[in-house]
Amino acid sequence: MDQGGRPTLIVIRVCADIYSGGSGFARSPFLMPKILIADDSPVQRQLLASFLSPKGFEAVFAVDALQAWMAALRSAPQLILLDINMPGGTGMEVLKRLRMSTKTQHIPVIVVSGEENPATESMAQSLGAVGFLHKPVGQEQLCAAMDRALHPAEQ
Repeated sequence: MDQGGRPTLIVIRVCADIYSGGSGFARSPFLMPKILIADDSPVQRQLLASFLSPKGFEAVFAVDALQAWMAALRSAPQLILLDINMPGGTGMEVLKRLRMSTKTQHIPVIVVSGEENPATESMAQSLGAVGFLHKPVGQEQLCAAMDRALHPAEQ
């Protein structure tokens, strides 16, 4: 109550401003952005996750093409890191499905592959991949590609 006996309205404003936190990536202080890592190699999944965690990202994993598709639908990641050669289908097939679905067509996809064939890179880009990284991937290389994918207007 205020001094006149009227009830006081207290408004608690939850700060949901986007900030960079010094990482170079915009993120909310309340939600960790999800990144789907689709790769059949446990070593590769853990390596990529170790690059993402200090930057404030939550890693979601898929070990084959079907899991990648289902995880993209279920977890609504902000970005997908997609291997080409996986069990149960190829990364290219997953990329096609992602682009055909209204639920996933907006999610940027960076292909992370050991493939050295330029035609593979060209095909990935024609299917809508926003980047293509060759394994082994370093942290700086990955972070730069992710920054370009997540903030295309700033490029």
